[in-house]
Amino acid sequence: MTEPIEIRSSVELPAIREEITLTTADGLQLVGELALPVGRPPVATLVTLHPLPTHGGFMDSHVLRKAANRLPELADIAVLRFNTRGTSSPRGTSEGEFGHGVTEQHDLEAAVAFAVGRGLPHLWLVGWSFGTELALKYGVNQPVDGVILLSPPLHRTSDAELAAWIGSPKTLAALVPEHDDYLQPAAAAERFSMLPNLKLIGVDGAKHLWVGEIATARVLNEIVALVNPAKAPLATVWSPGS
Repeated sequence: MTEPIEIRSSVELPAIREEITLTTADGLQLVGELALPVGRPPVATLVTLHPLPTHGGFMDSHVLRKAANRLPELADIAVLRFNTRGTSSPRGTSEGEFGHGVTEQHDLEAAVAFAVGRGLPHLWLVGWSFGTELALKYGVNQPVDGVILLSPPLHRTSDAELAAWIGSPKTLAALVPEHDDYLQPAAAAERFSMLPNLKLIGVDGAKHLWVGEIATARVLNEIVALVNPAKAPLATVWSPGS
């Protein structure tokens, strides 16, 4: 195949895809995948945190899967995805049971520790919905460059946990859909007002689940603009061997 390929929903670009297992501090085995650029080292790493597993969230939730399918090749970014405790996907089922955002602290810490142990560069937490709660609750003391929040509901994150980020040198950014079911841009600006360094990006026309290629492309472009701006905006057509 030598013809250029338009990058759409189902496209999976080249990457080194490695099935991984994370071990938590409380002794659970979590299944996941690490996607790396082919033939060159990554310049940055996304440690992704999926939406609520009791409502269908898992490591293959579409924005995270598309990040792994595209960003190693298009942006030289490694993407680590995993199922939090008790969560299933085609990759398998992670041990344990849903911890309502409490025991999942161990899951986040295990993923970051794995990335650090592998020597992956410039770690960023990327949380979506429930995953944003984990990032905000437990990411402040982790060795990451920043945190990117997709559709943060702020249901489980207390004001005290938000306040822990005041003065943090880490980059904080939140993408908030105009028509989000839980927290829309104006309410997000009020709730995040204690964090003046947070970059709040309201996305017109978008919804909580970021359905559709336009919404997905917007999310991935915003991530790349933060993590590896030299590769933004992302190409919309890919040619084999390019």
